[in-house]
Amino acid sequence: MSNVTLKFLGSGDLFGSGGRLQTCIYVESGSTRFLLDCGASSLIAMKRWGVTPTTIDTILITHLHGDHFGGLPFLLLEAQLISKRTNPLTLAGPPGLESRVREAMEALFPGSSQMRPKFALEFIELPEREATKIGSLIVTAFRVIHASGAPPYALRVEFGDKIIAYSGDTEWTDELIQAATGVDLFICEAYFFEKRVKYHLDYQTLLAHRAELGCNRLILTHMSEDMLARLDSLEIEFAEDGKEVAL
Repeated sequence: MSNVTLKFLGSGDLFGSGGRLQTCIYVESGSTRFLLDCGASSLIAMKRWGVTPTTIDTILITHLHGDHFGGLPFLLLEAQLISKRTNPLTLAGPPGLESRVREAMEALFPGSSQMRPKFALEFIELPEREATKIGSLIVTAFRVIHASGAPPYALRVEFGDKIIAYSGDTEWTDELIQAATGVDLFICEAYFFEKRVKYHLDYQTLLAHRAELGCNRLILTHMSEDMLARLDSLEIEFAEDGKEVAL
């Protein structure tokens, strides 16, 4: 199996806390290159960290909020008008992904959703708790708790002999245990340090459930200013823009 490199191109929240870019996680293993989420600032992030958008063959979306899928209109237009992409691209995520992407394109760039790309573009709606083969990936979606107008997912991604899971945005749910058990790396949001709010995880709750997760490695992401002010006190590894992880 080829070495696996994961890079946090963006590790921030909706509000750009700490000046961080929005969620965009790049994974490379041999000829396989995919993204976990594609927030609105993702094209900027890719160019900042030297990732060529045309080399990405799959983008997996956890839920339909702008800081997690809002970069897709920009990426698709760049592919058609600037880089002249010819290789296929697969976008996979919750039910409603294609319609939301096309609606976003029309809202941001009227007429753009009617453009015919010169590359094969496939949308895949991921079913819950069913392993779905996408190229060299096997993706399983677990429904979590986050209001986004469509089912929100945590994603478990298997490729070769490696497994990565990502929580997306959610309050605590035992679905995270199912997603994370036995994975090489679990990436999990920790929005607040101890304040409990609907639809988001806080660090103290996650810490209390740490042993149940059963993952080999855990990295926190999607942190608010509250969390960023406490980085020195954290007992769990955390992401930052540009952080690279070898698996």
